[in-house]
Formats: sequence, C-alpha cells, structure tokens
Amino acid sequence: MRDSFVYMRTTRGPKRVDVIYRRVDDDFLDPLAFRPNSTLGCAGLLNVYRAGNVTLCNAIGTGVADDKSIYPFVPRMIEFYLGEKPILSNVPTYQCRNPEDLKYVLANLKELVVKEVHGAGGYGMLVGPAASSEELEQFRRVLQARPEGYIAQPTLSLSSCPTFVDKGIAPRHIDLRPFVLSGKEVQMVPGGLTRVALKEGSLVVNSSQGGGTKDTWILEI
Repeated sequence: MRDSFVYMRTTRGPKRVDVIYRRVDDDFLDPLAFRPNSTLGCAGLLNVYRAGNVTLCNAIGTGVADDKSIYPFVPRMIEFYLGEKPILSNVPTYQCRNPEDLKYVLANLKELVVKEVHGAGGYGMLVGPAASSEELEQFRRVLQARPEGYIAQPTLSLSSCPTFVDKGIAPRHIDLRPFVLSGKEVQMVPGGLTRVALKEGSLVVNSSQGGGTKDTWILEI
C-alpha cells in the first residue's frame, strides 16, 4: 500500500493493482482494520478500498456464492441469465437437505465424497473410499443430525503426474484450476494452477491438507 493505492511487486518494479479477487477471509484481510495479528492480508487495504482506488470483486461480507449447496443450481443460473445450455456438465451433486438425496448418500457413503456446504481448504469432508469403518459411521451420525450442512458427490478419478517426493519420483493425484477472464470477451489465461495431493493415494489437493502446486506450461495454443 502506498499513497492510497495497491501495488504488486514485480521484477520490473511496483505495478499498480486495480482489481483484487480475494482468497482471504474477512477477519484476516487487513490487520489495521480487523484481526491485528493477521499476517495473511495487506495492511491498509481497507483504506484504499474506501478511497475507491481498488475494487474487491468479492467484497467484504460476501460469501453466498461460495456455499457448496449453490453448485447444483449453476446450470439453471446459466440458462436463466444467459439463455443457453451449459457447455460443461456439472458433477452430480446430492443435497443432503433433500430427504431422497440423504437416503441415497447414507446408503452409498463408502463410494461418495461428502463436503460441508460452508467448508473450505479440505476441512470437514469425507472421502468415502479412503475412510475407515469408524470414520464412515461417525460421519453417518453427523449427516443424520445436520443434513442441511452437507452435499455429496461421486468420487472422481483424478489424473496423476510424476512428482518429486521424499522417496524420489512417484505418481501423485492432481487437478487443474484454469483462470478465465470474463468481460466483453471470455478469455482463457494461457496457464493455470495445478494442485498436487502430495500424500500417497490422497485425492485431497488443498494446500491446507498437505497439498502442493506445479508449474503449468502451455506449449501451444
């Protein structure tokens, strides 16, 4: 922060930032305005925001769209707002608040991934195929007690990639998060974030659960 503007350090010197998509919770966003011991946010960011010199495209206090129970409605949103069918299909998603969906999830818990609707970072989830009998029964009780707090999806078969680990080179599961710029034209950024599940056999790629990242190279477009 400098003179009520936000800058990013680059190899060519500071470059002004006009728009921020934040991945930090409200409390940790600015230690001068919220939690004073936060080392995640940027000191002074809120003053720059108040001055109108930076835009937070997911503003402070927002979060409804991050609720995983919104996910099953995305195809309908696309049809409603854009008047067209989605090009990519959704992963089938069961809302445990729905009695029929809950019945299916409880009967097939061993084959499903169950996630908290407000969860993030790989916390509060169950990967059925990798869970013990005790974990399955414990999660079953949680679902029966608070079904509205969870959704479930089939366990996807993630690709794997050679990865350097303590024992040498070994296959680890990965996923790719592409970046899309949406304006007058929709553009795919040539690259993306490849996340790696560094634990052997794990499907959880979140960094908070011990996951890592890989450089993603686009050789030809």
